[in-house]
Amino acid sequence: MAGATMNKQDIIETMANRAKISKKAATTALEALTDSVTKTLQSNGKVSISGFGAWFPNKRAARMGVNPQNTNQRIQIPETVVAKFIPGKRLKEAIRRR
Repeated sequence: MAGATMNKQDIIETMANRAKISKKAATTALEALTDSVTKTLQSNGKVSISGFGAWFPNKRAARMGVNPQNTNQRIQIPETVVAKFIPGKRLKEAIRRR
């Protein structure tokens, strides 16, 4: 699977096979996970899965940028909050060993 991209359906299929559950049950579990992570981040919380990593809301300061339609024009990009992911120790080690 070197260099492969997994989409939602691939993840559901993998979860169903590994956990020996139906694809419907895997879909429900994956949606529960993504909904929980989303709601926690929306409420300014942090989600941590030991060994895998952590997601947290990260504030990006306002800054000046370049208008992509007119590269001579500078535009003000407003402050925003984005989700940030920091990989855990086991994930980092697993990626390094590939």
